[in-house]
Amino acid sequence: MSVLDQSDRWDSVDPQSIRSLLESFPDQVRAAADKARNLSLPSVRSARNLVITGLGGSAIGGDVARSVLGGSLPIPLIVNRDYRLPSFVASDSIVIACSYSGNTEETLSAYQDARRARASIICITSGGRLAEVAKADGFPVITIPAGLPPRAAFGHLCFAVLGSIQALGLVADMSDSFDETCRLVASLLDRYSPAVPEVENLAKRIARSLHGKIVAVYGSNGILDSAAARWRGQIEENAKNLAFHHVLPEMNHNELVGWLNPEQGLLDVGVVFLRDKGDHPQVQHRFDLTREVIEERAGVVHEVWSEGESLLARVFSVVYLGDFVSLYLAYLNNVDPTPVETIETFKKKLSERG
Repeated sequence: MSVLDQSDRWDSVDPQSIRSLLESFPDQVRAAADKARNLSLPSVRSARNLVITGLGGSAIGGDVARSVLGGSLPIPLIVNRDYRLPSFVASDSIVIACSYSGNTEETLSAYQDARRARASIICITSGGRLAEVAKADGFPVITIPAGLPPRAAFGHLCFAVLGSIQALGLVADMSDSFDETCRLVASLLDRYSPAVPEVENLAKRIARSLHGKIVAVYGSNGILDSAAARWRGQIEENAKNLAFHHVLPEMNHNELVGWLNPEQGLLDVGVVFLRDKGDHPQVQHRFDLTREVIEERAGVVHEVWSEGESLLARVFSVVYLGDFVSLYLAYLNNVDPTPVETIETFKKKLSERG
């Protein structure tokens, strides 16, 4: 029997149960969507740009918002991952500062930039220093549940960002896409959960084929690029497995030629193409041609198509599959998916400087 189907072994490799967090994700999405619908924020009709600033799992909500809303927003949306904000941020800017812990040093620095620029600021956090300073400065704080690994708060973070943008009056009501996303995620649990045997479970089968390989994830720019970034991050943090991602069509102008060498090494790369029905027709053609080039050289190639009607549901469908793939890859790698000791050690050393 596959280790992925041996429930008596799950607790030993996953003692803090990332598994249960993934199984409860539909509940998280429903609760986060309900909260997002009811957010109330002052309208900022004169805003000229929107900047969402954060790092790691706390920034992914901004990426999803850019993917889902980028074409419908009346102002530019920029996702910032740095200590500093772009120099164009001014009093007619909206800055949404996202830090799950509330103590991310880059986000706290960017918050101070926004404050000095007299931008309109909204903070999304579970607490920490960001909540303290924002409340003291009189800015709105959207509080999300604490106690999770930041990457496991994906639903809370995404819907808090989307709800904020809706509450600001920048987009029309998103209730229909919220509802569809909740329904679709719940249905996907029935297909990807640990209780579903490997032979019937797409997430387990993909993880099995990627085991022992570096993982390359490719999505389309502006649609599933946020999902590709999520796949890469989850495989790295949960499975402790090196991965990278790129987007089409840009990848066709540089990385594609890298698939020539080293020939033997490329056999140790597993590739996942993330496809969406909304991709530009020429991008669809590019995916097909790209697969033809890579399939001859990679160790394994998968193609995953999004599901659903609304763009939000389609993004979440791909993300949820990737989250389960990363969990099962952790089991196959025999590593605990919860701790990220290398990152924590790095942060400690960074804080000791000087």
